Amino acid sequence: MGFKLGSINNKAVLISNDNYFDIETISNGEVSSISIEALESYKKLTNLYSKIDEFEPTGNINDISLDPPVIPRNVFAIGLNYRAHAEESNMEIPKFPMIFTKHSTCISGPTSNIEMKSDLVDYEAELVAVIGKSGKDISKDTAWDYVAGLTVGQDISDRPVQFHSTPPHFNLGKSFDTFGPLGPYIVSTDEFKNKESLKLECWVNDEKRQDTNTDDLIFDIPYIISYISEFITLNVGDLIFTGTPAGVGATQGKFLKDGDLLKTSIEGIGTMVNKCVRIKDHSNTDHFPEFLKARVPTKDE
Repeated sequence: MGFKLGSINNKAVLISNDNYFDIETISNGEVSSISIEALESYKKLTNLYSKIDEFEPTGNINDISLDPPVIPRNVFAIGLNYRAHAEESNMEIPKFPMIFTKHSTCISGPTSNIEMKSDLVDYEAELVAVIGKSGKDISKDTAWDYVAGLTVGQDISDRPVQFHSTPPHFNLGKSFDTFGPLGPYIVSTDEFKNKESLKLECWVNDEKRQDTNTDDLIFDIPYIISYISEFITLNVGDLIFTGTPAGVGATQGKFLKDGDLLKTSIEGIGTMVNKCVRIKDHSNTDHFPEFLKARVPTKDE
């Protein structure tokens, strides 16, 4: 028995069916209402969840808006980690994981608006691993022991900013405020029949853009954790965005538009729905790379 962890009004809650339970209340203060601190009490969380039916629900999730399930210290991300995505990008299959970071301030909720500043903002649906135990030099064989759970993420990318310098500004172009929708819950790994093989889908409005299974990852979660932890200590609450499959907008000339609804779903975890809102323009477009200028949508598109 594991758990589903969410956050409401910046307080950690356990989710069962459509009900949520304030963790601090049902644990009599033994487990913190701060998500990272709650994850550090992994065994207590699983114990609470095993007897969740004994508690009075705090409320119904259909009556509230969920926050991101955790506000992380560090956010790691992996580029080109699905073979088909590397091929559609005309890139070689990487021999090692391509690691970059997203700034933690980009993390937003599963129903939060995505605020865009150009006509070349892209979606990237991703499975996200949430670290539940700190570690360094973690072996692949024990890596899953360091994962508190899995959640759904979107690695939103402003392509002009990402590519306006050489080498690309991955961290800046992918870290605008609101560019990391996360949620709706963290689902502990023992809640999955097969955590290595989960269906991932992404829609823009009614059009399915991405459809894959996470067993197609080039580098799986144990390998990624082992690789990163060889150089950097992983801490409780750290996020690892594991990469996006084929079907991103940049390869099709299909970028996000004002008013679009971006829906992202992963089997066994849940679904996020984020509205795209154009708030203003970049100060200028002189830095748009040539290969992107040709894909700038016209007003009639």
